[in-house]
Amino acid sequence: MAPTGENGCVQEDKGLGWGKSLPVPSVQEIVRNDPQCVPERFIQEKKDRPLDSELYIPADSSEIPIINFSLIANGDEDELKKLDSACKDWGFFQLVNHGISEKVLQDMKAAVAAFFELPRDEKLKYAMAANDLQGYGQGFVVSELQKLDWCDLIMLITRPPNLRKMKLWPTTVPGFKDAVEKYSEGAQKVAEELLADLSLLMGMDRDGLKKLHGEMKQAMRMNYYPTCSRPDLVLGISPHSDGGTITLLLQGDDEITALQIKNKDRWVPIKPIPNALVVNVGDAAEVFSNGVYRSIEHRALANTSRPRMSVATAMLPNDEAEIGPVESIVNDDRPRVYRNVKYVDFLRHVFENKMEGKAHTDFVKIKS
Repeated sequence: MAPTGENGCVQEDKGLGWGKSLPVPSVQEIVRNDPQCVPERFIQEKKDRPLDSELYIPADSSEIPIINFSLIANGDEDELKKLDSACKDWGFFQLVNHGISEKVLQDMKAAVAAFFELPRDEKLKYAMAANDLQGYGQGFVVSELQKLDWCDLIMLITRPPNLRKMKLWPTTVPGFKDAVEKYSEGAQKVAEELLADLSLLMGMDRDGLKKLHGEMKQAMRMNYYPTCSRPDLVLGISPHSDGGTITLLLQGDDEITALQIKNKDRWVPIKPIPNALVVNVGDAAEVFSNGVYRSIEHRALANTSRPRMSVATAMLPNDEAEIGPVESIVNDDRPRVYRNVKYVDFLRHVFENKMEGKAHTDFVKIKS
């Protein structure tokens, strides 16, 4: 007999083969039932909780570099140098003038917000299967004992189109499919230009990184962070680096600063810039660049004022592609730091473990 999901529907489709995430209670439903409730499983260990000083963020708090996409797309040398420095020194930057229209951005935000406003039973029609990571639920839950994030999500493979699992795309949200397709297309164009620029900076042809990816995948994680009566006790998302090559983040609320990145052993808040995208270097890019570019730990905080959403769009090598340092960047001054691994093996390692800082890149490092 085929296994059933949390909604009781038969789940016969083969999963991604990357791993699975255990089903856990919906944070949104916990808050709907009792806005003051913070269950024990969501209360972080004291060492992992945000400090009071990290919860109250100055209005002028954004420190990370701002990159003008239209300039780098036109080959502006100074802006390319800024991109190079941003990826080396920060691993994060805000991208402006990226060419994705404000309407496409707003439609994407509206589609995500509308999905999470659906009744619980309706959302459960799109629940993650027992053997998959696509769908509605929570990610990176590998143990009944681990602390949970104050976040619900729906994760979809959006590219290439033949890998889309359309039964997980909400049909009861008017315009959802169209909004996701248009934003996905725009994000792909931006990402491919950034990968071309990074290829040049790494001493390759413009299509160097794209070729190394094989048939590139795009995964979209749509996050919903309910309000929390005790944001000092929880984390919206635990500290982690991203397993892909680059991630484009669309922040859903320009008035709430929740994303923080780790720089020089301190948590730096990233204040949203209207219509900008936050871009970060992923673990695969760190490996390709032999550690010249660094994937950076980041986390998200909860807040008391209003719910928040975000859309993280990750660019991933093909499962069968091999990731390892490119020849143009390995030399006597910078010997090889990482071994070559099949990307699907790296992804399985990522999804079999809870999100925990930079632990995943250690899996690929050459042991001295």
